[in-house]
Amino acid sequence: MTKRHLTIARPRGAPPMVAAVKAGWQRGVIELRQSFTNAQDLFGQLFWPVILLVVLFFMRDSTFAGFSLGTLMLPSAVGMAVALTGMMGMSGTLAVDREDGTLLRAKATPNGMVGYLLGKIVVVAGWVLAGVVILLVPGTFLVDGVEIDVLTLLWVVTLGIVATLPLGAVIGCLIGTPRSQGLLMLPLMGLIAISGIFYPITAMPAWLAVVAQVFPVYWLGLGVRSAVLPDTAAAIELTETWRHLPTVGVLTAWAALGLLLAPLVLRRMARRESGSGVAARRERAMRRIG
Repeated sequence: MTKRHLTIARPRGAPPMVAAVKAGWQRGVIELRQSFTNAQDLFGQLFWPVILLVVLFFMRDSTFAGFSLGTLMLPSAVGMAVALTGMMGMSGTLAVDREDGTLLRAKATPNGMVGYLLGKIVVVAGWVLAGVVILLVPGTFLVDGVEIDVLTLLWVVTLGIVATLPLGAVIGCLIGTPRSQGLLMLPLMGLIAISGIFYPITAMPAWLAVVAQVFPVYWLGLGVRSAVLPDTAAAIELTETWRHLPTVGVLTAWAALGLLLAPLVLRRMARRESGSGVAARRERAMRRIG
């Protein structure tokens, strides 16, 4: 995302924490609006959804157990987008802001970290929701057999956001620079490959299915499939049911883990931030460019 330094005025007379929350919300809304009006940011938003829609188009005539692979892949791709955007979006923006000094400026402001983090949550959650819409709306015209249960889709996507954004914050605190984020794509893509996103998990070795069920990507795909596909499609799942309770349980467990770790890791990272550290990172970046 193209960097823009925003200054949000504190509401007059508001308690410091309330002012920080309001400022964070305003900052997030502004950044989100700017990201949807910038060509570079729009390209980043549209690239993977468009690629996935092209894959759906070519897979629409392939079948598995009597179901179109394109139809099965559409909700799975939505679940993948929630997980990938939630984790990579949050980790990437934290890494960038850490390197260019935005995080240090937030730290120097009273309750600035509260407003900063809330703003980033608004931005990344907006990206996640935009990705869901970009995939689902045209996807329903590309493939047959889509029956969207809006309420189920809402709770699955909401729980997916809560489960993945804190994990992304932890990752963003641990990686050294934005360039290191590319290394995270390898394990994430491997995890996606075994999570039944591009091909039903029932066609994979049993031990891979066990590994996939430990992580949230599989459960996000399963949850969105339950919201988008007819009930007859549950026949190709592991237990031939949508398993809503285990979906809630696993995603809630990952959300709890992330919410427990994220504040600890963020506070530790913020304490270590300094002007000299930011200057040193900028100098290293300039040497690489030069």
